[in-house]
Amino acid sequence: MRFNTYILALAASTALAGAAMAADPIKVGLSGPFTGGSSSMGVSMRDGVKLAVAEINKAGGVNGSQIVLVERDDEAKNEVGVQIAQELINKEKVVATLGFINTGVAQAAQRFYQEAEIPVLNNVATGSILTRQWPDQKTNYVFRTAANDTIQSAMIADEAVRRQGFKKPAILADSTNYGQLGREDMTNALAKLDVKPVAVEKFNIGDTDMTAQVLKAKEAGADVILTYAIGPELAQIANAMAKLGWKVPLIGSWTLSMASYIDTSGPNGDGALMPQTFIEAPTTPKRKAFIEAYHKAYGGDRMPSPVSAAQGYDSAYLLAAALTQAKSTDGRKIREALENLQTKIEGVVTIYDKPFSATDHEAISPNIPVFGLVKGGRVVPAHPEDVAGDKAMRVKPKS
Repeated sequence: MRFNTYILALAASTALAGAAMAADPIKVGLSGPFTGGSSSMGVSMRDGVKLAVAEINKAGGVNGSQIVLVERDDEAKNEVGVQIAQELINKEKVVATLGFINTGVAQAAQRFYQEAEIPVLNNVATGSILTRQWPDQKTNYVFRTAANDTIQSAMIADEAVRRQGFKKPAILADSTNYGQLGREDMTNALAKLDVKPVAVEKFNIGDTDMTAQVLKAKEAGADVILTYAIGPELAQIANAMAKLGWKVPLIGSWTLSMASYIDTSGPNGDGALMPQTFIEAPTTPKRKAFIEAYHKAYGGDRMPSPVSAAQGYDSAYLLAAALTQAKSTDGRKIREALENLQTKIEGVVTIYDKPFSATDHEAISPNIPVFGLVKGGRVVPAHPEDVAGDKAMRVKPKS
């Protein structure tokens, strides 16, 4: 009798231990600039991720476990990003990381995830090289849910040259990896249209007067300015143009949608055009629900960076789907699941139906982004026809 009682007690304790192990939280890194000039992007991304994770956990989590986010502020500094990556991997033992806003930080830090065989979902940084830094390696642990700069630069060149007929573009880009890699992509995209920029000007993060750069573009006879930079400096371009009394169109990468551009430039910023994977408008039921949930959770009537928030939100759901499918927190199994997701995910940006493969780690294809327009302190669709039938159109084609 005592033996049977012992066996029952042992079985019960084993079951409880197994349940406890199954319920262990899943630690996921969340890395981005939550302070400084890039913070509107970083905070919006973070808030989008946190909103998604709260929904996922409320619905039961992943395979019976709750996701716990380990947040770190990289301050948009390469060296800080490197330290954070090593801390998240070696100390916090995260199973994956969501984040990276700045291309330079991603370039410097994501190699540690590659070496540790831990997936990182790059949900805002757009440098074209980021998902192909190691072409000689058999496996790649870097994925992306943002429109890379090859896509964006081609869109910008097409809008400026083919759609609007400009022939004398000037390129103004910041001195960071993001700005200079984007400038290179832009120059290549223009060359495919047999157009060469009449001026190429550079500036630094923190510069507050772009009069000299804008004046050189004007004197070169530019009929449009194309940009690759982030919000605060982009605003100074618009302000310098107003100061000189020179008005030509401003078309640039998605960062022209940042609140720091819109608020700092004021009326001078109106009319700017940029590719967007998401515009804060309830064009689908999913987007409507996301917008309402975001503002209920964080307040305000405008997201600081809608693109960052939406891409962050979607990246969390894609990771959760991979974790569920893998039934494991092993990095290799998570990567394999991401490359062959069996679950279709209706996101805010698009519907993800096998968004990745072993050879394609870019969830966003060229047909997905549309152009946004700064108007009256907000970003609105630039071409209404682009969002007609929006939900059906903005889906990555089957490979």
